[in-house]
Amino acid sequence: MANPISATIDFERDGLQHGFLQIPHSRNDSAWGSIMLPISYARNGDGPGAILTGANHGDEYEGPIALHHLANNIDVDMIRGRVIIIPMMNYPAFQAAARVSPIDQLNMNRIFPGDASGSITRLIADYITRSLLPMCDYVLDIHSGGKTLEFLPFAAYHELEDKAQQAACEAATHAFAAPYYLSLIEIDAGGMYDTQAEAMGKVFVSTELGGGGTSTRETAEIAKRGVHNFLVHAGVLQEQPIAAARPGVKLDMQQDNAYVFSEHNGLLEPCVGLGDPVQAGDLIARVYSTERTGADPVEYHAKSDGIIMGRHFPSLIKIGDFMNVIARIVQD
Repeated sequence: MANPISATIDFERDGLQHGFLQIPHSRNDSAWGSIMLPISYARNGDGPGAILTGANHGDEYEGPIALHHLANNIDVDMIRGRVIIIPMMNYPAFQAAARVSPIDQLNMNRIFPGDASGSITRLIADYITRSLLPMCDYVLDIHSGGKTLEFLPFAAYHELEDKAQQAACEAATHAFAAPYYLSLIEIDAGGMYDTQAEAMGKVFVSTELGGGGTSTRETAEIAKRGVHNFLVHAGVLQEQPIAAARPGVKLDMQQDNAYVFSEHNGLLEPCVGLGDPVQAGDLIARVYSTERTGADPVEYHAKSDGIIMGRHFPSLIKIGDFMNVIARIVQD
């Protein structure tokens, strides 16, 4: 089935174009309406292709900032090949400042390859899968922790069966020049944009650059530098990479018990901070009952050695919520 999304830009034309992916969306306030998803496109002859996306989840902002900056400042004369820039991939979620789309309540990063006959989020995923990814060799999807998580700023690749592809992904991850980089172990890789792009043989890099539903000067600068360096590494941007203040620290989370999940509802007291070193057995958090006073809090302890790479951001936590992730330093 053909996807009903249409682009207002011409992917065969050289130069810089700013336009939209027009998504038909009949609704109460606009019977023949459309969602106009912003997109920029730069092309200069033949060469490698890259697609850069932000706001796969709508409450993550470093990607939109860095990609708006790129769209406003890209010099087509310094481009070889093509670059597709989508600052707000899940546009309905971004407009609502929410992780998932308010239209269909779907998580964009769990429904790839999408469906041309599906709801809005599935349509966008299908269009990216069938129309945009085939044009590209390199894929960068910029994430941060959103409203509920916070991370050390890192870039990541995945363990792949094709070790040559994995090596290419690791090299691109290192080139991004985040303060930390690692092979990321996903809790659930099914339906992810990452998994789809990798299955199509692309060089894929993802990030987590902060969180808390906001951005900082530091994380925005990491994202902007990383976008530049990624495009240079891909051979799309004919400029020099931008060096980071210090080399990236390589982390590893292959050990058992890297993830800590809450088994209680309540008020979370963090006992460690991002980047803190821990050893197995160290106290990392307490959870207090919010139903009564005088009850001893439940204590949570690290089950592995390493540093705190990520944490639950809100002070209230529910049973089953992610609490912390612990990684080991491989190379400092």
